[in-house]
Amino acid sequence: MTFFYKIGCFIFYMLLISSECNAQEIIKAFNENSFSKQEIAMLKSTYGQNKTFIEDYEKQILITLSYFPELKNVNIVFRERNRKTPLATRPTFLSMFCQAKKRTYIITISNKSTDYLNTIIFKNLTFNAQIGVLSHELAHISDYLNKGFGKMLVIAKNELFCPKAVDTLEYSTDLSSINHGLGYQLLEWSTNVRVNLKRANWLGAVNLSEDEKSERYMNPSTIAEVISKHPLYQKD
Repeated sequence: MTFFYKIGCFIFYMLLISSECNAQEIIKAFNENSFSKQEIAMLKSTYGQNKTFIEDYEKQILITLSYFPELKNVNIVFRERNRKTPLATRPTFLSMFCQAKKRTYIITISNKSTDYLNTIIFKNLTFNAQIGVLSHELAHISDYLNKGFGKMLVIAKNELFCPKAVDTLEYSTDLSSINHGLGYQLLEWSTNVRVNLKRANWLGAVNLSEDEKSERYMNPSTIAEVISKHPLYQKD
C-alpha cells in the first residue's frame, strides 16, 4: 500500500466523518464498570433490536453498537464457534439476495483457535481491546450496507484472488472504526495482537506465513498518528 494511497484514503474518510460519527463520547478505555446495569439496559433498548447476543459478551457488544447508530435496525447474529480466525463477519448466503439493510449478518467469535493464536482470541483480550476488534467487525457491516449483490461478490472474489484489494478493504475498515469514535479501542487491539504474537504487521489468521511488508490492518503507530490529527479526537 503506497504512501499516497494512505494519504488519499485518510482525506477521503475525513470527509465522511460527519456521516459516520455519532454523538457518543470519545473514551480512552472502557472497563466492566464503565456503564451501570441501568445504562446497559438503556443501550439494549436502543441498540439491541434485531440482534442475537452472546450472553457473556453482551455488554461489550452493546457499547460498540452504540457507536454505530446506522446499524440500529440491522439484523446481526453474534455467535461463538471453534475457528482459527479470532473473529469473522459475513452476511448469510440467502440474505445476500436481499437489500443491504435487510440482510442478516453473522459475526463469529472464536472461543478456541490454534495454540499460537489463542492469546488473541476474544475471551483472552482486555475489555477495551474486545470493543476495539468488535468495532472493526461492525465497520465491515456498515460498509456492506452500501454494497449490492454484485459488489459483495467482488469482495468474496478478492478474498481468494486479490490480496492487495483485501489490504485496501481492511485498512479502510480500520479507518472507519476510528471515524466512529473507537480509535483508542482499536489501538489497544492492534497493540495486543502485535505484542502477543510478536509480529511487526498482522495480515490475518490465514496469512501467518506471508511476507508482512503490507499494512493490511493499521499498525499501532499508524492508528496513533491518525488519532492525533483527527478532529473527532481533538477535544480529548
